[in-house]
Amino acid sequence: MTDDADPSLLSATEIRRIAERLDVRPTKQWGQNFVIDPNTVRKIVRLAGVGPHDTVVEVGPGLGSLTLPLLYAAGRVRAVEVDPRLAGELPRTVQRLAPTVADRLEVIRADAMTVNSLPDPQPTALVANLPYNVSVPVVLSFLERFPSLQRVLVMVQLEVAERLAAAPGSKIYGVPSVKAAWYADVRLADRVGRNVFWPAPNVDSGLVSMHRRQPPVTTASREDVFACVDAAFAARRKTLRAALAGWAGSPAAAEAALRSAGVDPTLRGERITVEQFAAVAAARSA
Repeated sequence: MTDDADPSLLSATEIRRIAERLDVRPTKQWGQNFVIDPNTVRKIVRLAGVGPHDTVVEVGPGLGSLTLPLLYAAGRVRAVEVDPRLAGELPRTVQRLAPTVADRLEVIRADAMTVNSLPDPQPTALVANLPYNVSVPVVLSFLERFPSLQRVLVMVQLEVAERLAAAPGSKIYGVPSVKAAWYADVRLADRVGRNVFWPAPNVDSGLVSMHRRQPPVTTASREDVFACVDAAFAARRKTLRAALAGWAGSPAAAEAALRSAGVDPTLRGERITVEQFAAVAAARSA
């Protein structure tokens, strides 16, 4: 982004002024915490690494603090917003503050969890400050529904960010970690304090970076692998032999699938990789 293309970013004062004019009060129902710090949105766009050839989907743009710098960096931005007042106001804010790039914006008024398709060109990046209450399902569903997505940079609750990026053997490694690893290489890109939001949440946030990769090579379907993962962590203190008994049909069948996949049946789910889960699912269906 060149200096002469630097957008007029929303200040904390202006964000509150727009919200007051619209009679918008951030709600827990939609997990709304608006970013009021320009340096934070600059950092998000920089870490996202988007450029003129990217079509970015932004979930929950709110009042537009992240949308504005994204519009200058990317070729197109599709902003998915569930709040009708915010969806209606965003184009006006962009037209007022960034008229030279206003034509790059398309606002889609919808609940992100119901979005199954987007207009062409298909999105290449997901960049968003995600509502805490739906962050994991939004990320996983978009990676599933939009194979064109190559990069993800999202701000989520720090605990969620750490879980998504956790490696096997970690105490916080679990279902989100394994399912995210099916789609992408995942890492915790940065930590974010509470004072960059309005209203300030009672938890810290984290930036999660994902780069899509090929899923594990397996004869099992993604659905079968994910069912195996869900079963393994539904009783995470149990051994895999016990935890997968219902999924496999019996403890003996679970042990047979595990041994066939080269996985020790006495291990717990937190010890094995997504590739090993894929091998176990394939062994059961063989």
